Amino acid sequence: MGCTSTRPSPGWLLDAPSAETAEPASERERALAEENARLRRTCAALIERVESSGVAGGAPYAAFEHAVLLAEQVRERTEALHRTLDELGQVNDQLRDEIATRVAAEARLREAKREAEAANLSKTRFLAAVSHDLLQPLNAARLFTSALDEHEVPAASKPLVGQIGRSLKDVEALLGTLVDISRLDAGVLKPDIAAFGADELLDTLAEEYRQVAQSQGLTLHYVRSTAVVDSDLQLLARVVRNFLTNAIRYTATGHVLLGCRRRHDGLEIVVGDTGPGIADDQREAIFLEFRRAAAGLDREQRGLGLGLAIVDRIAAMLGHPITLRSRPGQGSAFSVRVPYACRAPRPATPAEVMPGNDQLAGAKVWIVDDDPAVLEGMRALLSGWGCRIAGGLSLAALREAAVELPSPNLLVVDYHLDAADDDGLAVPEQLQRERPGLPVLMVTANHDAALKARIRERGYAYLLKPVKPLRLKMLLVSLVSLAS
Repeated sequence: MGCTSTRPSPGWLLDAPSAETAEPASERERALAEENARLRRTCAALIERVESSGVAGGAPYAAFEHAVLLAEQVRERTEALHRTLDELGQVNDQLRDEIATRVAAEARLREAKREAEAANLSKTRFLAAVSHDLLQPLNAARLFTSALDEHEVPAASKPLVGQIGRSLKDVEALLGTLVDISRLDAGVLKPDIAAFGADELLDTLAEEYRQVAQSQGLTLHYVRSTAVVDSDLQLLARVVRNFLTNAIRYTATGHVLLGCRRRHDGLEIVVGDTGPGIADDQREAIFLEFRRAAAGLDREQRGLGLGLAIVDRIAAMLGHPITLRSRPGQGSAFSVRVPYACRAPRPATPAEVMPGNDQLAGAKVWIVDDDPAVLEGMRALLSGWGCRIAGGLSLAALREAAVELPSPNLLVVDYHLDAADDDGLAVPEQLQRERPGLPVLMVTANHDAALKARIRERGYAYLLKPVKPLRLKMLLVSLVSLAS
């Protein structure tokens, strides 16, 4: 700053005095000196103030150096920030690439899962759909075997006939189990909930398994119940049938119990036995697929270990709790709790004991089935019970055969017929228009709940294939008696 100079100003900077105001040179010099001193004091004060407002204890040059240092630090940090941002950008790019790779891999996995599920569903739906074709030859074989058992055969052949029957029942059980598993997996097995008397279910099972128990040297005790419950009759029968089969299979000596207990929240259907019992650590495992009781307890070692697994899944679908009580060495008791019905039960209660052939003697039965083997098997079995038969593979063929057997007491018709007859429901509708009040028994391998409801709405009885001769006979007796 010019004001910081301590040297006196040159004389040429001083104004030359005019002629009118000329003063002595000494006075002019003194005034300039005083002014110069005053300016010096002012500059010193300003410099002191500037330096005091900078870095503590510093000087203007120190402030300048500090500012330069700060600027350098800002530059370095800015460059470091840019490098970090560049590195983060690279990391983000890598992360995006990795995410894209994982998304693509996940999409491929989802697609593979969808394809596997579609293949599995296709398999299960196919097996469920073709169950009718699978069961047809088995149904015919069971009918022929049962018809043969009704005839007089040499004593040496009687055990062979019995063995054939038991083998067919085993095949039926195994195939039925596989079909049920497929229906459950495919989601095509839906419950058909309706009210019915417990005795309608249990009377037939008691009579059927009493004979099975006797063949194994066991006694079946049955406690009858008149309670009315709300469930799917066929699915609940599947549950109780598995209980009875296991009880007889694993009981070497003693007896099997089938009975009911009335509980406040439902009817408890119980199957007990005097078998070996089940250890505590096995009580959950036996409900898993392909798990069976210990080797040596099953005398004939039949089965896939799916029975209780199916029971567990059906009971869960129906909402019926399953209970197991057992003491090793003393026996077991399986039970299923079924809710009471709040509506009237459906009609038709079969006879309590196995009916004799005299109750069907002379009964006129029309049969329609598009499978020749099944038709002939049904004809042979019913003829052995004393029935008079007119049958055909279609409605037109039945009409021709029925010329010699008018005024039937009962119509037995298969649901799956040739396309010319639409379905089995169309045949009885036509015949009932001509013969009002004609009892109808529908036979089908279709477990669809909607179909069962349609059959029941029309007032028809129905049986699922493979037809069990005992159940068939009891239904025929009931329907013929209603018609008479």
